[in-house]
Amino acid sequence: MKVKIIRHLLLLILLLSSIALCAALPTNAPTYSTQNNSATTSVPNADIVPTTANVAAIDVMQNGLNEIESEYRVKYAQQMLTYMNQSVQPCEDFYEYACGNWKNVIPERQSQHKRSNLIDIVYSLGEAVQQLLLQDSSSFDNFQYTLELNMARRIYNDCLTADLYPVKYSQVYLDIIKSIGGFPAVDETWRPDNFSWFNMSAHLTNYGALGLIKEEIMPQYPFPPYFKLPDLGFEYIVHTDNIDTNSSHELNEKRMRNYLHLYGVNDEQKIERIIADIVETWRAILNITDEFHEDMNECEVLTAALGIDEFQQWNSYLDIAWNSTKFELEEETWPCHHFYNELDRVCNERKEAVANYLALKFIYRMDARLQDKKFQTEHCNMMIQHVLPHLLNEIYMKEYFDDEIHGEISDIVNEVRKSLREILEQADWLDEKTREQALMKEAAIKPYIGSYHNHNVTDRLIKQMQQFSYVEGNYDLNLANLYKFRTWQKRFNGLHHKEYDNTTLQPLELLMGIQVNSFYYNVDNSICVMAGILHPPAYHKAWPAALKFGTIGYLVGHEFTHGFDSVGAHYNSIGEENYWWSQKAGKVFNEREECFVNQYNGYKIPEINRFVDGNQTKDENIADSGGLRESFSAYQRHVKELHLTSKDEQMPGLDLTPEQLYFVGFAQLWCASYKERHYWEELTNEHTVDKYRVLGAVTNIEDFSKAYNCPVGSKMNPTRNKCRVW
Repeated sequence: MKVKIIRHLLLLILLLSSIALCAALPTNAPTYSTQNNSATTSVPNADIVPTTANVAAIDVMQNGLNEIESEYRVKYAQQMLTYMNQSVQPCEDFYEYACGNWKNVIPERQSQHKRSNLIDIVYSLGEAVQQLLLQDSSSFDNFQYTLELNMARRIYNDCLTADLYPVKYSQVYLDIIKSIGGFPAVDETWRPDNFSWFNMSAHLTNYGALGLIKEEIMPQYPFPPYFKLPDLGFEYIVHTDNIDTNSSHELNEKRMRNYLHLYGVNDEQKIERIIADIVETWRAILNITDEFHEDMNECEVLTAALGIDEFQQWNSYLDIAWNSTKFELEEETWPCHHFYNELDRVCNERKEAVANYLALKFIYRMDARLQDKKFQTEHCNMMIQHVLPHLLNEIYMKEYFDDEIHGEISDIVNEVRKSLREILEQADWLDEKTREQALMKEAAIKPYIGSYHNHNVTDRLIKQMQQFSYVEGNYDLNLANLYKFRTWQKRFNGLHHKEYDNTTLQPLELLMGIQVNSFYYNVDNSICVMAGILHPPAYHKAWPAALKFGTIGYLVGHEFTHGFDSVGAHYNSIGEENYWWSQKAGKVFNEREECFVNQYNGYKIPEINRFVDGNQTKDENIADSGGLRESFSAYQRHVKELHLTSKDEQMPGLDLTPEQLYFVGFAQLWCASYKERHYWEELTNEHTVDKYRVLGAVTNIEDFSKAYNCPVGSKMNPTRNKCRVW
């Protein structure tokens, strides 16, 4: 790949900036208005919290809330209090102060990844989906997708009744593995001569399994695939500095050993050899990625510097994974040739080990990985959301998204963008020509609240379910086909791009209001606040304004700011790729951006002895800082215009000023609980680890230090010179 197109490719893959990936229940459904925290804990100062009934009555009189809203406000305040560790001073460690007890009060859940306050709400959404699928069919008499809904119900009920714990041997899975490359550990007839690691990895992507090809979809017409470095391992993602740790051995080897036993490999010496060969293959691949520090941008530079020949197998990938679809792109976009040529060499030297690894990765994909039988319903709720999101979105939006919520979010969006405009107008480091372009871009941003609508595409995606080959009584085969169906849906835009023009198709993520997410889309110069995010801990209509602006207001500001980060700087007001900055303003921007890079580079993650990558996460960190500042300014203006008092803005039982409540609401969005393996899992993410995301943002906001009276030199107010772009 030529060096001149590296920047272009990086911009393409960052076109769609998002805040979080999770889901939530509707705020207008009283049954789910609060989480059911079954765990108990001792809460500092909990004895000063008045009874719900007494405080609710006072709230009704003072704030004009109805009784249900007042009771909810009291309950949610108590819930917020249980998350906090008030033995920690907020100026010393604001994350620990706001979130330190969260991990102790959350209910036990089935979770493959980290737990977080936002992500956990997906479990409540699963309960809502469950009710929608199990309720009386007469509720959907006028629903246009009755056939598809009935299919979803059959699939869901099959999952509920399947024997998923513990994991069982499956001849269906073994037959699929044999058809796509083979499993030499259990098949004495397997021969390496015709084995292709590349082709087997391509087949695995069709099932959403992560072998040695990690596919993503570019969020821009014609929506071709692009590729990230593969994640090596199972529960525990391995890197050079953790491959030999006890945790890596324990989790990955236990997983492989269990699967090998399950599929009939009982010779312990043979098992040891198979596992050792796979680990050595990982080690050889890591030796390649270490050459460019696991950074694909550096890999592209290395490819050009060494004059590496192009990797020649991508057409085979398109044949296997994309029905031979061809993408007529202005420039070549296949990824780093050096990495794939070297990977090809390593895999061809170790064909048997690679085939075994890829076979195990397929089984891992199909495994529900239940920690206990009691989590099966929860798993089925998550599975059905994953494989049939467009159908469930159609039901969810009709049932739960209303005009009242839309109207209030629209008002918050307008208030926050006023603050952004003021910041652009007052930024003394912008020259007038650049300021004019920035203001023009802000004025042209289109907000979509709930979701973006494209009925033609949504209708095609849902009706395609009629072609699904459902096999009665064969859960394993149906699940494998469902995963293929979901992958086809994800690739829909790219597979069908020639049937549409470049103004018709939007990234499919924008069509799914059911997700708890928000986006900024550079090509369209738009933000989209999804319906799924409009629930606690991001929003509730009964909250005071301070909490609303500290949560959903900040999230909106975050997305607005993406229009003016290092990627947004290359797209103008109508979404054309055009660097609109003057040389002088661009230089100052780069200097301010570097402040963020250096600040976050200094955050060490002690659990894995690694530092946050400030360069990789810079745009998200700039957006956090800008969003928090913009929404706080919007809140202050809102208070003045509506003449709100401190009493109006209180959460009963929380001894916080409105300004302090604002920042606690922000921090509690990111309350999280990590295990060691989760830090490695998120190491290549463009978002900073949640704790340092909170700490980095508040230390850059003067209003935070003022709200908590943090002296200069304290940990949360280390210097008067804050990192700031906007």
